Amino acid sequence: MIIFYQIFLSLYRAGISFLSLFNPKAKLWVKGRLDIFNHIKKDLKKNNAKTVWMHCASLGEFEQGKPVLEKILNHYPDIRPVISFFSPSGYEVIKKKGIYPHVYYLPMDSAIHAQKWMKLIDPSMVIWVKYEYWYYYLMAIRHRNIPLFMVSGIYRRDQPFFKWYGSLYRKMLTAFTHFFVQNESSKKYLSTLTDRNKITVSGDTRCDRVIEIAQNFEPIPEIEFFCNGNQAIVCGSTWEADEAIWTHFVKSNPDKKFIMAPHEIDQENIEHVQKEFHGILFSEWKKKLDTDTAATPGTNCLIVDNIGMLARLYHYASITYIGGGFGADGLHNILEAAVYGKPVLFGPAIYKNFEAIELIKAGAAQVVSNALELENTLDEFYKNPEKVLLKGRAAKNYVYANAGASEKILRHIITHDLL
Repeated sequence: MIIFYQIFLSLYRAGISFLSLFNPKAKLWVKGRLDIFNHIKKDLKKNNAKTVWMHCASLGEFEQGKPVLEKILNHYPDIRPVISFFSPSGYEVIKKKGIYPHVYYLPMDSAIHAQKWMKLIDPSMVIWVKYEYWYYYLMAIRHRNIPLFMVSGIYRRDQPFFKWYGSLYRKMLTAFTHFFVQNESSKKYLSTLTDRNKITVSGDTRCDRVIEIAQNFEPIPEIEFFCNGNQAIVCGSTWEADEAIWTHFVKSNPDKKFIMAPHEIDQENIEHVQKEFHGILFSEWKKKLDTDTAATPGTNCLIVDNIGMLARLYHYASITYIGGGFGADGLHNILEAAVYGKPVLFGPAIYKNFEAIELIKAGAAQVVSNALELENTLDEFYKNPEKVLLKGRAAKNYVYANAGASEKILRHIITHDLL
């Protein structure tokens, strides 16, 4: 199976190199890895501090890992954190914030890269967030007997681990010291492949993270001016299929406020969304307010053309919609909206997101499969404002009831004297 994995890596490298010629995101992916090891060597000076390396696929996984990393840093203040990303959407945002001094792209998986990385980083502990399995890196960690934790893991029987062709994936699981999974179902499936004593159902660390964000909420003046004392419908992390079911409702309800935050914010997509909804871009609205505090948007739809603001946008919502529910990859983060006590709507592809199913059971969320269902649901909400309040209360209660995963992971580290 290793030969097929190597073919996959070669094809991935070739594909991303070709895409980088015209795709901005792919260009960042390639550019960010140029001369990466020399950059790390200069940046990461040797010292006596122990290093905790946390790897995240993208920004969403970072938000899941951050509460755990912060718990570790609070308890072990001398630890040096190193954070790696595979995707530009995570790296570019977190690097720009400058909160953590050692943030890097993870070089493409290979035996040579893994050896170089481990020698330079020299971690005392490794945290892998949710998913993304890289064979050579994981085997290098195992070879060095370094504690490796899976945080907020999700396991389903449709994954390669449980297929006849999944031997390489099953081997990768042997690198992990302990698995902290989100639910009992994940433990059930994973325990068929590894020792049950290595698996703890800790819940989703995103609950801890979204609570932290909500409790430390920072207002966004431009959004407040746009809403003008009214609550808006906020649609977050939307794709084209999500936006399609909203077009008619937004245009036919000029008296209501809408905030659209597309998942992809490249120029071509933003221009398409702006044209579709006749909206004003957040960047344009900000410029207007900078020159005229009495400016009016001239539209009922604000389109967010930046990354990093979404988790705070839901504060301004009466009703929220989360994108991704019409695609194969499934929903984006629904807890960011739920923590503010807002009803959550989304498309039908929810089988990968157990929290969506749980929120539906709790009476906090609802599936909308097309534009007609969406409009009927919203009409019902507007006729029954008490229903909106009840669903919102149920959403917030769910998040707070499932908090505490980060503390469970820290207790395990302390108890087993791993740092």
